[in-house]
Amino acid sequence: MQTKVIERYFFFGLLLATFVFAFFIFRPFWVVLVLSVAFSIVLYPIYEWLRKKNLPNWIASLLTVVLFAAIILGPISGLGILVFDQSQDVYKEVLSGENVDPFIDSMSRAINSLLPEGVTFDLREKVSDLTLLVSDNVAKIFRTTLSTFFSLVLIFLSIFYFLKDGARWRKTLIVFSPLPDTDDEKIIHRMGLAVNAVIKGYLFIAVVQGFLVGLGFWIFGVPHGALWGVVAAVTSLIPTFGTALVTVPAIIFLFMGGSTFLAVSLLIWAVAVVGMVDNFLSPVVIGTKVNISPFLILFSVLGGISLLGPAGILVGPLTLSFLYTLISIYKNEFKQNPAAQ
Repeated sequence: MQTKVIERYFFFGLLLATFVFAFFIFRPFWVVLVLSVAFSIVLYPIYEWLRKKNLPNWIASLLTVVLFAAIILGPISGLGILVFDQSQDVYKEVLSGENVDPFIDSMSRAINSLLPEGVTFDLREKVSDLTLLVSDNVAKIFRTTLSTFFSLVLIFLSIFYFLKDGARWRKTLIVFSPLPDTDDEKIIHRMGLAVNAVIKGYLFIAVVQGFLVGLGFWIFGVPHGALWGVVAAVTSLIPTFGTALVTVPAIIFLFMGGSTFLAVSLLIWAVAVVGMVDNFLSPVVIGTKVNISPFLILFSVLGGISLLGPAGILVGPLTLSFLYTLISIYKNEFKQNPAAQ
C-alpha cells in the first residue's frame, strides 16, 4: 500500500515537472499558438465548406491556409510600406512647417485660449512627438522583418494542423479536462463566439472603417490618407468618439484651407458612410455575439500592444474574451447551482 502511494506521488510530481518544462519550451511561441487557434476558429467555416466538397482533410486545410495567406500578405505588405513612407513624410512636414503651419497655429491659439493664464500648450511639439512615435513603431516592424516572416510561417503551419486535426484534439481536450463534458462544450462554444466577435466584429469592422476613412481622405484631398486610415482603425475602438478623432481635424483642415465644398463632402462621408458601417456590418458578420464593452476592448488592445507589440492587437481582446467566457460560465453554472460545487 505504501508503495502505491509513493508511486502515485512520484507520478504526479513527474507529471508536474514535465508540464513546467514543456511550458518553458513553448513559452517563446505561445503568442503564435494563440493567434493560430483564433484564426483557425474564424477560418473553420471555409474549411468545413471545402470538406463538404469531398476533399481530404489535408487538402481542405491547405487550401484554406493558402487563401488566408493570399488575403493577408498582399494587402498588409503594400499598406505597411505605404504607411511607413507617409509617416516619414508627415514627420518631416511637421518639423518644417510645410502645409500644416496655419492649421497647427490656429489650433494652438484655440486650445491656449481655453487654458488658464500662464499655461501654454505646444501643439507642434505634441504632433511632432506623435508622428515620431508612429514612424518609429512602423519602422520597428520593418526592422524585424525576418522575425515577422518566421512567425507568419509558424502561424500558417499551425493553422493548417489546427484545421486538419482540430476536431480530434478538441475531443482529447474534453476527455482530459476535469470539468464535466457539458461545461467543456459550453466553454469551447462560448470561446468560439468570443473569438468571432473580436476578430470578425470589433477588429474587422475597425479595419473597414479605417479603410473608408483613408479612402475618403484620398477622394477629398486630405494628404497621407493611408497613414490616417490606420490611425482611424485604432481610434474606431474608442467608444462614442471613434473615428471622429481623425475625421474632425481633417474636416477643420479642409475648411481652414478654403476647401469648403470638400470639407462638407468629407463630413457627409464621415457621418453617412464611416459612421454607419458598424450598424450595418455587425449583425451580418457577427450574428450572435458576446457583449463585451468596446471600452474594455480598447484597453485590452492598448494593453496587449504595450505587452506584446503588434500581436497584442489580437491577443489582448482574446484574453479578455476568455476571461469573460469563464466569468459567464461561473455565473450561469456554479453560482446559480451551488450543489454543483
